[in-house]
Amino acid sequence: MSVIKLTGDSIRLKDLVTKPAKKPKDTKETIHRLQFSLLRVQQAIFREKRRVIILIEGTDTAGKGGVIRRLTRHLDPRGVRVWPIGAPDKSEQARHYLYRFWQKIPQPGEITIMDRSWYGRVLVERVEGFAEKPEWKRAYRELLEFERQLADDGVIILKFYLHLSKKEQLKRFMDRVKEPTKRWKLTTSDLESRQYWDQYQEAYEDMLNKTAADFAPWYAIPADNKDYARTQILTQIDKELSRMVNLKNIRILDAKVRTKLIEAFGEDTILDLLGESAVAKST
Repeated sequence: MSVIKLTGDSIRLKDLVTKPAKKPKDTKETIHRLQFSLLRVQQAIFREKRRVIILIEGTDTAGKGGVIRRLTRHLDPRGVRVWPIGAPDKSEQARHYLYRFWQKIPQPGEITIMDRSWYGRVLVERVEGFAEKPEWKRAYRELLEFERQLADDGVIILKFYLHLSKKEQLKRFMDRVKEPTKRWKLTTSDLESRQYWDQYQEAYEDMLNKTAADFAPWYAIPADNKDYARTQILTQIDKELSRMVNLKNIRILDAKVRTKLIEAFGEDTILDLLGESAVAKST
């Protein structure tokens, strides 16, 4: 199976594939269909005042930004926030590392999407020495407790890891050098991080094994084929969120709004617009 949902089972990263068995077909059409399906889901989330957090993790060039662009393309921008997570500033460094993320929790009816996340504590901070070993080892428990608090408060959490091969990452780095419109994406830190490839793979494996839970699952997504990765993430998000909301609700007029409309414009007019006039007159 290419896409793996993790809720606590142990895995070995080297056993996971980075590309699909077959080249995907009709991905543009599939993505387009999913984008409009997700718009309906977003409308239900707004209607029901649900809160959703979607985390996208993966190595440099794994395709996090491309996934997020396609995920948000047809969503109502008033109900979605995208947070690119970088290094904490001096003020944030003086506080608990989760402090800055509490400020980014979605409001009722909102979807929050993070390009990288609070897992930086057990990834870059672990691998490149910004956190001491006791700090990042303790963080696995803290991160699960943090997510447990959010889930208990009604927040829906979906976490995605884009699993990219070292060979494909090099190819994408070279593509960025070659393509003028992509050169802005290249940073010295990206290139420096590549020397820690094996350490990062170990850190990602520990992250998946130690922080997957039924209330905050991880999805490991093969990322060597961009179209496949994008399609799979949108599919999983649409599938999971669709079963957590009532999509029929988006077709129902709010009772208070209905009453006000009838008071303002008359019962016959409003029932006719709602297609209920015949039923109303016969009862």
